[in-house]
Amino acid sequence: MNLEALGERVQQARRAADLTLAEAAARSDVSVSMISAIERGAKAPTVVVLDRIARGLGVELEALISGDERDRTVLRRATDHDVAEEDGGWTRTVLTPVIPGVNFEWMEIVLPAACDAGEFPAYAPNSHEFVHVVDGELVIDVGERSWTLGAGDTLYFEADAPHRFANEGQTPCRYFVAAMIMRARTPGSRGRARPARQDR
Repeated sequence: MNLEALGERVQQARRAADLTLAEAAARSDVSVSMISAIERGAKAPTVVVLDRIARGLGVELEALISGDERDRTVLRRATDHDVAEEDGGWTRTVLTPVIPGVNFEWMEIVLPAACDAGEFPAYAPNSHEFVHVVDGELVIDVGERSWTLGAGDTLYFEADAPHRFANEGQTPCRYFVAAMIMRARTPGSRGRARPARQDR
């Protein structure tokens, strides 16, 4: 994706809406520094972040990403990854760049000991998630079913049901999620971390 062209379209849409950076940030639930970096072409936003900005500016997501020349290769440097520090001390790193028309996300997540990442909503039909645990132990609830995964284990599930991730162990858990989501996640839909349940 041409980041400079993307930045120009975001800036043009913001100015057309007669919004300051601070006003656009408040409406989008995206930080001022992130929007400013995107407008300067200095940051490659995720699909989720770009969708939030589009909604905040009152435009369609396609209006922001259209017009770029498609490239068969997209390089994203380590310094470009978006790292979110969530309540409860867990972190989510989005590893995938924005690819127009592609709803795929690949994330690295680290949950500290005794941390529950919260329940995530059911996504649209034909949404899928693959979870691979690298270190520690992870409890995954999907609907009424529950699994406990250890290092090296992988679970696939259809993500059109509420699902929950929790580390109920005494050591940190690191895992990867590969997700094909058929609609954009809404701001805050990933839930809040809370102490892991002790009733298992």
